[in-house]
Amino acid sequence: MHRVIATPFQGKFLLLCPGKPQDLSIPKGKFDELNSPESEETCPEWFSGVVQRTWGLDVRDQKFSDVSLIRSPSSFNYGQASYELNLGCNYDCKHCYLGIKEFEGLPWADRVKVLHALRDAGVVWLQLTGGEPMIDKLFAATYSYAFALGMMIEVLTNGSRLHNAVMLDLLTQRPPQKMTLSVYGATEDTYDGLTQRRGSYKAFSRGLAAAHEAGLPLELSIIITNDNAHEVDAMHALAKKFGIPATDFANISPTIYGGSETLASQSSRHLTKRTQFNGCDAGNTFFHVDPHGNASTCKVARDPKISLVSEGVEGLRRLGGIADGLLLRQGGCSGCQLSGTCGTCMPLASLFRKAKAPLANYCQHTEKRKEVS
Repeated sequence: MHRVIATPFQGKFLLLCPGKPQDLSIPKGKFDELNSPESEETCPEWFSGVVQRTWGLDVRDQKFSDVSLIRSPSSFNYGQASYELNLGCNYDCKHCYLGIKEFEGLPWADRVKVLHALRDAGVVWLQLTGGEPMIDKLFAATYSYAFALGMMIEVLTNGSRLHNAVMLDLLTQRPPQKMTLSVYGATEDTYDGLTQRRGSYKAFSRGLAAAHEAGLPLELSIIITNDNAHEVDAMHALAKKFGIPATDFANISPTIYGGSETLASQSSRHLTKRTQFNGCDAGNTFFHVDPHGNASTCKVARDPKISLVSEGVEGLRRLGGIADGLLLRQGGCSGCQLSGTCGTCMPLASLFRKAKAPLANYCQHTEKRKEVS
């Protein structure tokens, strides 16, 4: 099983170590040397020294092919992607943007096609998400296959399955680049109230403690809603207790279908001003894949989509054009004279309008313009 990945990445050549945040850029000549037939022999001295200094790995006198994986160049410019394994979840959070949480995912043979398309597109950093990805019946197989193909994996999870010994063994033997755990409260009543599932706080707490003890690379995503806004400081204290980085997520979105049912959970005093939107590389350097194997520009802009199962990686050649079209101002925003300083991308603004959301939820120019139906 590889411990180091050598890969082309958008005009550069990188060395990566699963489970470690640092990446190392190397000259093309060094990459070509590693990719030569002689690399089947003992690890080059310079390579052994670099990985020792960077990640503390001792690979001296080891066969290079036993400790490393070489990724082939891609004719595409993609480096990142997210893959939604299944929309199903063991929680029913009030704020969840997925809306209807259907337990639907691809069979194994089609997942293999999707993962090969991701690799062939040049994807190095892959985010596995859901729903709750770790309750998907093929999560372990999908994770292991993506790892074997040389992807650096982030898992977005509620942490409820992280105390499982089999799951912990999978993740310690094949380290993720990051595990991002959502936090829904600092007390049982608040947490279970937002997830609408009794016992969810206990499951999260067990999972967090087990993953931390196992040494997995963790981050916390603190979800702020009306239900838990009074516990923001306590949720940050939890992150500090474990010594884990934490970020706040406070701006609640409509569902992916344009449903407004999530918006009632918005904590108005935590609604933050978005930074100015200056364009996006969605569809050009990264993309999203839904549970049916359809690629789209991102998690928000899901149509038009391209089937990776039937078209394979070549279908992605149309995605850049789709992305450019989606970013054009349209609907209630088409005549806005303030769009140059807007903080919301067009696909997200379209969802807010479809949900008939208050303009203040997505437009920072509310004092200068009127509601548009």
